[in-house]
Amino acid sequence: MSEISTRELRTNLAKYLDAAESGEQVIILRDGTPAAALVPLSVVEAVDDAEDEMLAREAVARLAAGEKTSSMAEVLADIFEARK
Repeated sequence: MSEISTRELRTNLAKYLDAAESGEQVIILRDGTPAAALVPLSVVEAVDDAEDEMLAREAVARLAAGEKTSSMAEVLADIFEARK
């Protein structure tokens, strides 16, 4: 894993995209402080999959505990009501 400044990233973006594409993780520093990471897409996909799995397990546990469920229509109504 390497650390680079935003200036270095702007100057050599293609180089760091190639590095991430080949599996390297690059930490981007702003004023010497970690601000972002350039990671392989497989890492992002793995995190998304893990989050989906965690939420599914939580839903199954809530259903098993007999918690109240909501229909999709109720969920959407709540979302749109909150935006008003």
